[in-house]
Amino acid sequence: MYDSYYYDDFDAAFGGIFLITMLLICLVLSIVSYVIYSLIYYKASKINGFSDLAYIAWIPIINVYSFFLLTAKGEDNATVRGAAKKNVLIYVGLILISFIPFLGIIASLGLIGFTLYFTYRLFYRWTGETGKAVLYIILSFITFGLFYYIYGLMKMNKPFVA
Repeated sequence: MYDSYYYDDFDAAFGGIFLITMLLICLVLSIVSYVIYSLIYYKASKINGFSDLAYIAWIPIINVYSFFLLTAKGEDNATVRGAAKKNVLIYVGLILISFIPFLGIIASLGLIGFTLYFTYRLFYRWTGETGKAVLYIILSFITFGLFYYIYGLMKMNKPFVA
């Protein structure tokens, strides 16, 4: 004797509706997240001297340049832009290497560390303090990025302190 459960049409319909609903919720959250992310980098770029490249924040995939531009170190505008381009190439290289079996695990861990460091740099430039920047990274991690978006929306219209 088998203990079996009879699946009827209601179960199949409920499962399908649930799946479609979850996919739609994920799609809406992704779009909202993208718009907030782009708005933060667009406004921060305009306020902090990169108004000629602020529009890049709205272009998918290429908008990572805006992130690295805001976090790059340099003495003048040319060195900051060069450092941002170098960081974008490293980022893209790590993404491409992450698709290679076995080596991809190491590249993925490197990519996570690379992104966390530059997120720290962004928080540091907004706050001017190392301790707060680390705390904000931890809070962003705990809240699944919600703190990052809220703090970014609060600071996007203010010039960097550091």
